[in-house]
Amino acid sequence: MKGIPVTDENGNRIGESKAAARKAIASVVISRIIMAAPGMSIPPIIMNYLDSKAFMKRWPILASPIQVALVGLSLVFATPLCCAIFPQKSSIAVSKLEPELQEIIKQKGGMKYVYFNKGL
Repeated sequence: MKGIPVTDENGNRIGESKAAARKAIASVVISRIIMAAPGMSIPPIIMNYLDSKAFMKRWPILASPIQVALVGLSLVFATPLCCAIFPQKSSIAVSKLEPELQEIIKQKGGMKYVYFNKGL
């Protein structure tokens, strides 16, 4: 793994960091797990309630389309909300970067934080 590009506050590329890549991957994994939670929990609760209703007993073929619609509706709201949990442009303390990258940053003026694009 090469790492991902890190920049200063003005967007000037400084180098590539594996530590920033690990932080980016962790934030994306967390947001994806949270994104799936509403679609996996809300539709079963609603379907459990609807299964006891007369119209579902009369037309059981409606169960699948209703469940798909509920999952889709959950994702419509969960996706943007969960993508917004972590900012697209994230920061990491220079002290948490690789030693060789810390040296490069010290030579360029010794900033305390660098920035990276976390991805989606």
